[in-house]
Amino acid sequence: MNKDFHYYAAYCAAYLAGYDHAESLDIAYSDQFTDICTRTYLKSVKGPGAAATTQLQTELLDAPTDPVGLQDITRIWASFHFLPYDLTAKPKGHSSRRYLHKYRLICKPNGSLVKDTVELARGKTLQAAGLAMHVLSDTWAHSYFAGTPSLVINNTNHHFFEIMQDGTRRQIAFKHSPTAPDDLEKSIYMNSLYQSAENNIMNLGHGRAGHLPDYSFARYAYLPAWGDYNELIKDNPSDYYHAFCQMITALASLREEGGEFETGVYDTVRVAGYEDRIKGIINTRKADLCDEWKAFGEELSGVQIEDFNPDKYKQEYMTAEDKKDTFLGMFFIAAMAQKSMVTERIHKSHNPLAGYSVKYRKFGFKGIRDYRNLVEYKIGRSKD
Repeated sequence: MNKDFHYYAAYCAAYLAGYDHAESLDIAYSDQFTDICTRTYLKSVKGPGAAATTQLQTELLDAPTDPVGLQDITRIWASFHFLPYDLTAKPKGHSSRRYLHKYRLICKPNGSLVKDTVELARGKTLQAAGLAMHVLSDTWAHSYFAGTPSLVINNTNHHFFEIMQDGTRRQIAFKHSPTAPDDLEKSIYMNSLYQSAENNIMNLGHGRAGHLPDYSFARYAYLPAWGDYNELIKDNPSDYYHAFCQMITALASLREEGGEFETGVYDTVRVAGYEDRIKGIINTRKADLCDEWKAFGEELSGVQIEDFNPDKYKQEYMTAEDKKDTFLGMFFIAAMAQKSMVTERIHKSHNPLAGYSVKYRKFGFKGIRDYRNLVEYKIGRSKD
């Protein structure tokens, strides 16, 4: 998903869920900031490297693809952008253990880890709630791809068609150009460079399908290798609407004392008067729908929504004596908690692709000063 959904649509969902303008802004900021919080950014504010929720292309190009390097990549992308659906899934027929581990990291909505993600934010900060909404909504946009480098899971081939609104199909042309924009009129989309090596970082997530999965208007059909080359149809307009309604369900549940988030439940009651408006925005064939979502949010609250500024809280964090109580400090703690939880679940499923994680609750993880416990903890032992 792009900023239009992660920031402005998240604001709309939070406001409809009962949060006020300021609270909705904090949730929306944290949702979008999940796509900003790289190690490069963290280094610039002298923050904990373990709180990285994404990676720049330059960081990925420099990342090693040995087992340890791949684990680091997987911890980030599986925890925040491609949450695994079923860590015990089994493909049809015989498969190698190596393939099985990657197959089990395929992302889809409404898995048990989505519930765990939302419940992890319960009773916590607005930053934790916003981060959880990023993870939740990405399970819809990023369905059928995995947050680990894998040609066999994430590759695309010539059988890739965009399904137009009139039902006709148009052959999609994927091209590799780091700076060229997508051509929506001709269904030409920029993607990652083809690399035959299974673990090459070009084969991470939906890179081989470019930005197409991040467009709410997109409907497409393709033949994933992991699905025995049976045609799979992805309907983003339906999925994005469900993601929006599910965010409202999740955020409303976090406001309820003693509440509990249940997967597969979509709050269509709160959007009943806005369904046509929301679906109209989602189906608009544009690469950037920030203006449309922003206008809708401002109509809901009657308050102007400020544009997203990645450096908004930078100075507060850098000058604070007690950093864990700053906006970024609370986001970093939520990020490390999410990464620790997902990594632990993957590890407990006997899948080595994400490595190990400290059980921060058991070992007294309390704040920024303790982040080294998460970084340095290895195989049940701390360096401290």
